[in-house]
Amino acid sequence: MFQSFFILLLLLPLSVEIYSQSIDSVLMNADSYFLVDTIQIIGNDITKDFVILDELTFSQGDSVSTVELDYNRERIYSLGIFTTVKIIPLQSNIIEIYVEESWYIYPIPFAELKDKDWNKISFGINLIIQNFRGRNELLKLKGSLGFEKSLHINYINPNFIKAENIFLRTSLFFRNVKNKSLTAETLAGYDFEQKNIAADLTIGKRFGLFHRAGISLRFDYIETPFFIKGINASNSRIDRYPTLGLSYSYDTRDLVQFPKEGIFFSTILDFKGLGINDINYQIITLDFREYRKVFDDLISKWRIATRQTSGALIPFYDYSFLGFGERIRGHFSEQQEGDSYYLTSLEFYYPFVKDFSLALTFIPWVPENLLTYRVAVYGQLFGDTGLTKFKNSPITLKDFSTGFGTGLTFLVLPYNLIRFELAFDEGFNIEYIIDLGISF
Repeated sequence: MFQSFFILLLLLPLSVEIYSQSIDSVLMNADSYFLVDTIQIIGNDITKDFVILDELTFSQGDSVSTVELDYNRERIYSLGIFTTVKIIPLQSNIIEIYVEESWYIYPIPFAELKDKDWNKISFGINLIIQNFRGRNELLKLKGSLGFEKSLHINYINPNFIKAENIFLRTSLFFRNVKNKSLTAETLAGYDFEQKNIAADLTIGKRFGLFHRAGISLRFDYIETPFFIKGINASNSRIDRYPTLGLSYSYDTRDLVQFPKEGIFFSTILDFKGLGINDINYQIITLDFREYRKVFDDLISKWRIATRQTSGALIPFYDYSFLGFGERIRGHFSEQQEGDSYYLTSLEFYYPFVKDFSLALTFIPWVPENLLTYRVAVYGQLFGDTGLTKFKNSPITLKDFSTGFGTGLTFLVLPYNLIRFELAFDEGFNIEYIIDLGISF
């Protein structure tokens, strides 16, 4: 994707359209306020109006500022189904929302990093059917080979019962999972895989604009080639157990894919096994993030997160890990495990190239809504620290792993972003990082 993007940049003089992503109107300045008599939505050929209106912090009869309009534009873009979003106030107290929809059905060949490790590459086909009824639903069929073989079917309906703001998520997957635990590998005497088949269903409710709560039920089948207590949660080499989950999130972020303003908080409580097959333990995950402008275009963000387990026996595959999905830059490839982890990060970032829309109109035979991207380049300074610990072991400062550094982030939205980072640990040892997606 990104190799193609850089090649296309060289061809910009041939035929492209470039325009700013910010609100563009001669009527507006930094202190402008507008009375909203009418909200007009233009360009949504498939998308239902309510999908867009449900993201707005204002409605008819309200007075809205320039800053609020820009914030709402980002919220609409965060839906991930539009390549362009503009909010334009007109002289007759009309707020016009102009959108261009992204392509909603396509098979995508992919290569992805497992646990952010370039030595763990899986590849395959990802069939995405998005917003196919105009209700922002997502149906995904994903099959992969390589490091981790898997088949995953996923369906998300954020408007399952629209009148009650009820959402639904369900998935079914099969995968061969590589063991993460060094303790388990030592006990087994070699590295091994576990077969995991699982199905889950989540029903939840959206309260207002920013609050969501859900309850989920999941069933797992985890097969290990042998039996060792601890590697297995039950008294068999095959673990079969349900999970009851409770979740809550509070999310005021503007652009979810790359936030510049807002707060995100989530908590997930999982009751594993419920005593079935002698499996009974709990996991709670807490994550708090804040994004805010420091001055001008300089943005700060910080995060604190923890994952805690409790119960008589926690299987090694459900330990709390750093060095896989969660990482400390400067110790990016260092694997740590325990009953719990603690992680915090601070980052500042600044646009070297501000957001603009790039329309590659010169490419024939490709639908136009596959050729429009939101592009930007940001520089960042960051610091991360964290640790894992086992039960009854104290937390001391010397146990924390800490790193810091700088880097560049290239956005090509709504599809993805890539980061190039130079990190240092406490001893100023250098680490080069290439990673997909936002840091947090």
